[in-house]
Amino acid sequence: MRLNDLRPAEGSVHAPKRVGRGIGSGHGKTSTRGHKGDKARGSTPPGFEGGQTPLHRRLPHKRGFTNIFKKEYALVNLDTLAKLSEDVVTPELLLEKGIIKDLKSGLRVLGRGELDKAITVKAHYFSKSADEKIKAKGGTVEVI
Repeated sequence: MRLNDLRPAEGSVHAPKRVGRGIGSGHGKTSTRGHKGDKARGSTPPGFEGGQTPLHRRLPHKRGFTNIFKKEYALVNLDTLAKLSEDVVTPELLLEKGIIKDLKSGLRVLGRGELDKAITVKAHYFSKSADEKIKAKGGTVEVI
């Protein structure tokens, strides 16, 4: 057997339907499209709903605004910091350990959970409750 001997299985390949090639072909005149209507003439635009106001025009458009100066912080809670064995916690350490994925506009420490030892935390922002809980255990907070 050679490459030029390969053929598809018998009956598996059909000849394409030749439309619009005269009345003798059986697919002349309307070329299998029937009479009148959009399907006979051309194509309906995407989203067309038969003359009804389409969905993209019924929905409200661009409400509100986006503050381009908004600062987004990487968040970490005290219960996460309590699991660390280090005495000094920095944003670089948290990135290295994979606790935060991206520093964004800075590190923000929030007050969920409790600490079991005194630690030094260096971050860009502390919530009031986090600040109080760290200091209550004898730790220190350093705003970067």
